Amino acid sequence: MKALVFEGANKVALRNDVEVREPGEGEVLIKIAASGLCHSDVSVVNGTINWPSPSVLGHEGAGVIEKVGTGVVDLVPGDHVIIHTLANCGRCAQCNSGFPTRCRRTLGNRTEPFSVEGKPVGNFAATSTFAEYTIVKQGQAVKIDKNIPLDVACVVACGVLTGVGSVINRADVRAGETAVVFGIGGVGLNVIQGLRLAGASKIIAVDLLPSREKMAREFGATDFIDASQGGVVEKIREMTADPIAPIASGVDWSFECVGNKHVLRDAIAVLGWGGNCIIVGTAAADATIEFPIMPMSLVDKGVMGARYGRSQPNRDIPRMVALYSKGQLMLDELVTKRYKIEDYEQAFHDLEEGKLARGVFVF
Repeated sequence: MKALVFEGANKVALRNDVEVREPGEGEVLIKIAASGLCHSDVSVVNGTINWPSPSVLGHEGAGVIEKVGTGVVDLVPGDHVIIHTLANCGRCAQCNSGFPTRCRRTLGNRTEPFSVEGKPVGNFAATSTFAEYTIVKQGQAVKIDKNIPLDVACVVACGVLTGVGSVINRADVRAGETAVVFGIGGVGLNVIQGLRLAGASKIIAVDLLPSREKMAREFGATDFIDASQGGVVEKIREMTADPIAPIASGVDWSFECVGNKHVLRDAIAVLGWGGNCIIVGTAAADATIEFPIMPMSLVDKGVMGARYGRSQPNRDIPRMVALYSKGQLMLDELVTKRYKIEDYEQAFHDLEEGKLARGVFVF
């Protein structure tokens, strides 16, 4: 079968000779219909995310159940599913407390369901959706209505869960609160629409590309700042000026969706009293920052990470699909361009150039 394989630093190959094994106990074999292209895939290739090779890339997919292994319940061949990345155990204290993103078994759980010329090939993010077929645990495949287009549904698997989830699960934004979103790519747009759904009164979008203003506003941003012009922190403080206590000016929530330490510093600097910064973007493993400590404790500010939007995928995927079906969640608009897997180099280039909200490979 065809699959896009990471073969080492900055080396990717589209192979036609990749084989996938039969599904084992509790596993399902899925025929991939579509897969979104995420910056995390690029981060593996360029070394920002340290991942072993060879591995089949892709982690934002949707498809159709082809075969099921022994012990699989609730899924049968022909079911349409969205595939998520959490191969959590479902038994530990974290899973039983409703935090599958904290399950220790979801870290470093690379397996090798693929092979090339008899040699094992690993998966990525427990999924590997840049392939015609993949194998995942049954709990990673969430059944959806067959009326939902799979080339749209796939983006729920990562970009939507991460972006919207960071707002409603990690931040718990309340109606009337204010927020700023740094980085208006696929995840940032989903943070924006999560804020819109939560009822935020002011949603400030910040990006280096002024061309992203139109889409940011379509998804719910009330304001846009072109970061290439500088003075971002000062502009946000002016836009959120507190008439009673100017020193308290700033937003209730900031979301850093870039993975850049300089942007993160700004995201902390624009917090108002009681404000919190949510780190959504993936930074380099050795990235560090410095920021003033006293204001954090004196006026109750905070900085929090958000793995996968602190999602419970088996709860949140049906929730997102239902919102889409009601016209409340924008998914069609997220898909900027569709590609054949053979055009992966162009797709990667378009993503790096900032031309995509989400590019989707259609199989």
